[in-house]
Amino acid sequence: MRHFFRRKSSCQIAKDRLKILLISDRVNCSPEMMELIKGDIAKVISKYMKIDAGNIEIQINTKGAKSGRGAKPSLYANIPIVDVSSDMMLKH
Repeated sequence: MRHFFRRKSSCQIAKDRLKILLISDRVNCSPEMMELIKGDIAKVISKYMKIDAGNIEIQINTKGAKSGRGAKPSLYANIPIVDVSSDMMLKH
């Protein structure tokens, strides 16, 4: 459980920012927009369970034909869950 509260190193923060920049460039979405999406996802999910919002990772991949035709972007989210209690589920 301690790993949830561990502070990220500056190197890890820089890597995370670079990932966001590269992902956003792939789908023509600004890093600011990616952060807004991440924040909105965290807000919704946290209504139902306790999450580690500081360590959410989102990716946008393009799937489809190799030539790029018919390729559709998909959003994947890795959201660390801290606690899922029945009390939180009953509130909503």
